[in-house]
Amino acid sequence: MTRQTVLVDGDRLTIEDICRVADGAARLQLSDAPAFVERIDRGARFIETLLREEGYVYGVTTGYGDSCSVSIPLDKVGELPKHLYTFHGCGLGEYFDSQQTRAILAVRLNSLAQGYSGVRYALLQRIADLLEHDVLPLIPQEGSVGASGDLTPLSYLAAVLAGEREVLYRGETFPAAQVLAKLNIEALVLKPKEGLAIMNGTAAMTAVACLAYRRASYLSALCTRITSLASIALNGNAYHFDAKLFSVKPHAGQIKVAARIRDDLHIETDTPRNDARLQDRYSLRCAPHVIGVLEDSLPWLRQFVENELNSANDNPIIDAEGEHVLHGGHFYGGHIAFAMDSLKTAVANLADLLDRQMAQLMDPKFNHGLPANLSAAKGEQAMLNHGFKAVQIAVSAWTAEALKLTLPASVFSRSTECHNQDKVSMGTIAARDCMRVIKLTEQAAAAMLLAAVQGVELRGDRGSLSSALSETMAQVRDKFPLLESDRALEKELRLCLQLIRKRQWRLYD
Repeated sequence: MTRQTVLVDGDRLTIEDICRVADGAARLQLSDAPAFVERIDRGARFIETLLREEGYVYGVTTGYGDSCSVSIPLDKVGELPKHLYTFHGCGLGEYFDSQQTRAILAVRLNSLAQGYSGVRYALLQRIADLLEHDVLPLIPQEGSVGASGDLTPLSYLAAVLAGEREVLYRGETFPAAQVLAKLNIEALVLKPKEGLAIMNGTAAMTAVACLAYRRASYLSALCTRITSLASIALNGNAYHFDAKLFSVKPHAGQIKVAARIRDDLHIETDTPRNDARLQDRYSLRCAPHVIGVLEDSLPWLRQFVENELNSANDNPIIDAEGEHVLHGGHFYGGHIAFAMDSLKTAVANLADLLDRQMAQLMDPKFNHGLPANLSAAKGEQAMLNHGFKAVQIAVSAWTAEALKLTLPASVFSRSTECHNQDKVSMGTIAARDCMRVIKLTEQAAAAMLLAAVQGVELRGDRGSLSSALSETMAQVRDKFPLLESDRALEKELRLCLQLIRKRQWRLYD
């Protein structure tokens, strides 16, 4: 099967483009159009001209940050990029995984391709070569305050391009120099401004944001489908999702969620059933309002993330055409920080919603005739079996952790680097926190999906289900049998989680 191609030529890329490259589902192709190559190389030539004629460029003939007052003699300028990536090699924590690392490389490449960073086309080509051969720098996740960009994480990319540090290649860790030599990829001696251009940007936080966005969007649809199943299992009032009802509070995302649930429950008349409860508990009745917050947030979150993705975000900006060196703060990751702090709050609310739906399903005081803990055991075995009791406890634990992490990272700016970096974004921490909240919520969704399907089976009358719900039931039962007697569910939950993360459950168009 031929992979798709994502072309990097300075035009806009989408979140989906980055995700496809990160997944290995698309090949990244760097444009070799003469006009594009010339536009990139012009910036590098302009830097060289400035050095010859004026002898002064920030980060080229000066130290970095608070050290900008330190002058570097011209005969030492070539050593400065190496020192920059070397002293920033202090990251700790877990390494970004392969998917995240591919995304980081693709995002940084796209930023440099805007043509305002003063680097050679050959540098862009080397990053594209790493992606082409799936040579992935080992990049620690911790150590960035999100301004001046992701300095420490991106120092690992700069070092690998120069043939230093370590890479992941074909599932194993090797010295970068060894893998580059094996693949006949020449290590670069970074030119003036190139070390700074690679490192002084928002690629790590933006890459994680792209992946988080996609997972959150899928979670929204999955939680909607689970809510439909929970409504059936709890014998809920389907008319809580009435079209006229939602027309009077016109949040588009909320209306979309209600319509999905309405279709799942295939309401065919405007007249409620006589046996329907007047009002279900909020975790059913208000589910469109909870999930709808995320749905309504996705468009502006996309705008924040994609504008950052398609920006030149290092410092200084090199305007070769106008012959200007523009000093600013585009490395500041405030938009990504705010987007990720907002996204994790909306997603954590999904975990809380699922946790409350799970509580209703388990408790015979509230589940309207279902057995306690959804146990399907019968006869003498009923007293020995505990159904989803422990799973509910686990869901509560995952939810509590997700809710705890909703404290915004972006408000925790710390003054650093001799008070030069005295207001920073914490965007990378926000993105990492958001990804953790998403993972916890996916765990709650995996558990609740299995529980909701069990509840629908125990309720009976599967023949009246809509085709969409019948398909989901069949998909689940194809891999996860009815829980009749106690069994350890860890492997099943992990498999369900894997299917969620691969977006294997068929949901809505």
